[in-house]
This record gives sequence, C-alpha cells and structure tokens, in this order.
Amino acid sequence: MTCIKNTTRGCCFSTDANGEPAAHNCPGCHKLETFDWMADLPDPLADNRIYEVQFKNTRKGYYWNDTGLNLKAGDIVAVEASPGHDIGIVTLTGELVTRQMKRTGFNPQGLEFKKIYRKAKPYDIEKWQEAIALEHSTMIRSRQIAADLHLNMKIGDVEYQGDRLKAIFYYIADERVDFRELIKVLAEQFRIRVEMRQIGARQEAGRIGGIAPCGRELCCSTWINNFSSVTIGAARHQEISLNPQKLAGQCGKLKCCLNYELDSYIDARRAFPRLSGPLEAMDGSYYLVKSDIFKKIMWFSPDPQSTAVLIPLTTDRVRQIVAMNRRGEKVDRLEDAALMRNDAPAEPEIKNVVGEESITRFDNSRSGKARGGRNGRNRNGRNNRAGRETGTQPQETAAGNHTARPELAQRTGKSEQRPTARPELAENANRNRSGNRRNAAPRGGTGNRGPRGRKPGGNSNPGGNHGGERA
Repeated sequence: MTCIKNTTRGCCFSTDANGEPAAHNCPGCHKLETFDWMADLPDPLADNRIYEVQFKNTRKGYYWNDTGLNLKAGDIVAVEASPGHDIGIVTLTGELVTRQMKRTGFNPQGLEFKKIYRKAKPYDIEKWQEAIALEHSTMIRSRQIAADLHLNMKIGDVEYQGDRLKAIFYYIADERVDFRELIKVLAEQFRIRVEMRQIGARQEAGRIGGIAPCGRELCCSTWINNFSSVTIGAARHQEISLNPQKLAGQCGKLKCCLNYELDSYIDARRAFPRLSGPLEAMDGSYYLVKSDIFKKIMWFSPDPQSTAVLIPLTTDRVRQIVAMNRRGEKVDRLEDAALMRNDAPAEPEIKNVVGEESITRFDNSRSGKARGGRNGRNRNGRNNRAGRETGTQPQETAAGNHTARPELAQRTGKSEQRPTARPELAENANRNRSGNRRNAAPRGGTGNRGPRGRKPGGNSNPGGNHGGERA
C-alpha cells in the first residue's frame, strides 16, 4: 500500500487492496465536510446516481454516475470537464446529495449533469500530482505578470485541471478589471487554457483556511456556503465594543459570527422600553449607559460619559419612571426595590482552616513536634546518650571554623566540619596567623617592621646591635 501526501491541497490518499487509489478520511483532509447522517438507512433509500465530488479547497460539483460504478466516499474519480477530464474525490453519496444540492442552491433544471468516467488509475494520479506541483509557482509568476500589466487585482489561488489542459485563476478586485491581455500572456506563458474566476474576500479566506480567534477553524472553510452581508448594526444590537480590530476577521471584513445570535438579541430587545431622553429624579438626570438584554436590567449613570456610578433598574421600574416623567413628576430615588431586596440566601463563609495564605504556618513548634512525633524524640534521646557516653564534643578545625550543626554532632557522636567556600582565604588566614606568631617580640616589642623594611631597634634582637641595618 502506497500513501501519497498532497501538501498543496491538504489531503492524503493511498491505494487499497485492489490497487485502486482511495483518499483517507483524515482530519483536515476535506473542507466543507458533510456528515452523512443517512448512511445507516436501507439501500433502496440511498439509491441515487448523483454524487458530490470535491476538488481543490472548497470547489465542489455534482456528477452523474451513468455507468453504475460502485463508488463510496473517499474514492478518487475522473470526471467530465471542458475540455478533457478532471480528477476529484467523492465526498457524498446517496439521498443526502439531493438535500445538499437544495441547501447550496444548485438547480439542476435545464442543465445536464456532467458524467463520472471512471475511477482514477495510477497514471491519472501521477499526472494529477504533477499538475498540483505547478500550482504555487504558477501563482507567483501570474502575480508578477499582473503587476507588469498594471492591473488592480490580486491573484489568490491557481487550480490546475487533472489532465493539465486548463487552469483556473482565482482573483480579487475592488473594481472591474480588463484582463483580456492578461489571459493572452498567461496562455502563452504556461501553454494552457486559462479561466479567470473572481471571488470575494470571504471566499478567499475560506479557500485558504486558518484558525479563528475563537480557536476553531474558520466557519467559511468548514460549513458556510452562502455568505450573507454583515453590518455594524449587528454589533450595536448586541452592545459589542466597536473596535475594528476585534470585529474584523482574517479576511478583513466583519466576522460572520456577528449574525449568529443577532435574531435572539433583536427579539429580546422588544421587551425593553424605548427612551427618548434621560430619566428625571429629584437629585438629577440619569442616562442609559448599558443594558443586560437577557437579564432585562438597564444601567443608568448621572454622567453619560462615565461609568463610575451605575444604578441598575429592571425594565418594569424604567417603564414606571418613564410614565411619571411624562406626567411631569420626578421620582425621589432611582433605586429599584426589587433589586435592592436581598431574597437570595447568604453564601456560607469559608474559613481558612488550613492557613494557605499564611507564610509562617510551617514555623510553629507544634508543626515540628507533629512531624517529629514520638519516634523522633526517642531517636534524639538515644543519640544524645550515645554522645555523652563516648565523650565526643564539637572540635575546632584548622581554619578556625566550628561545627556547623552542634546538635547533629551530639546525636551522631562525630564532629562535623563546615566546608570552606573559598579555600584560598583559609590558607591566607593560616599564613597570617603563623607570621604574626613568628614576628611577635618576646620582650614586649610590637613585632612590626618599620618603614622601608627597617627593624626598630631592640625588637627582634636582644642587644639591639643591628636595629638600623637594612633587612
């Protein structure tokens, strides 16, 4: 069994036991996947000769199996194209194909379905792989040609046909582009038939794919077929911060997910009262700052530009205040009695019994006794008695350092010497100590040499005869 990895199109396939190529159902292999929830139904319901075939990225087509081939999802087939043939992967079979055509808006009336010729042979796969290998370099070269012709367009993707007779160039343009000269240059440069297909920014993002800020794959590359317009009003209805960097997706347009919950927010807002101005109270005017739509709570502040002081009110309380203001009356206080009432039971107080926030909880004597226990006290007593019987005491080292842990020496009956961090310092100290003893005067002299190495008279010699001579 041979396995081939298609790095350009993100799918991998191998040959089965009969030598027929078949695509793996690996994660991320196909974009716009569809779960066949009718696969376990009886065969008569799934008897449908129309198959869904997927090509590069999100391009799909529906083909007629007139020869009665036994096909299943994952089979690589050769299908009819104009001119020649193309190579694709079967992604959907059975009755679900009809429902999928209706969902995507494919209308077969007045159109003849293109045919499925055969299952792809090894020769077809090799030629298909050669065509795929040319796609990236062709895209780079076509961008250079478009720039040389001063065309205001961006070529985002190139897809070769399975027999290398034709290539589809996907491009993005903000205005109408006259690319007749570009087609002539591309056809002469690559020796193929050229088809130009314009796509939008959202469709380009769906073809390329990627990870969205939510951590999942882009919706446009996984399940969205028809793109609906997204306006900034969707963010205003949901009271989302109008930050362009957070509202824009990878395509540079507003995120498609802003429309997902928009209907729920619009329905919930119908229960909110409409305000034509601030709420009037005896202590001043209060302005609406924000609303919690699903809790039906509105927040008011005396300063419309500040959120330092926020007073929550229910929608019923706001209607009551609005009705009073229309009659020319002002409320004494803006607080809502329903929200001020504490009907919820008080949460139990959690005591810090363990003392997790204390940094000295392990310094208590009780903790040491608890860790030592009775066995620890008996062990210490036996070691102390053994030390008194042997008569060992902490000894002084040659460098003048005492035992680092005298209690450990008593327990073990042996002297423990602390290692010196810098041995050269201990050696210098010993040398200085021995020099001082050698220079000490036996008759009360200071033992220090004078300037320029002279010995003061009477210090080192009893008679003092050589006191003025040089050393």
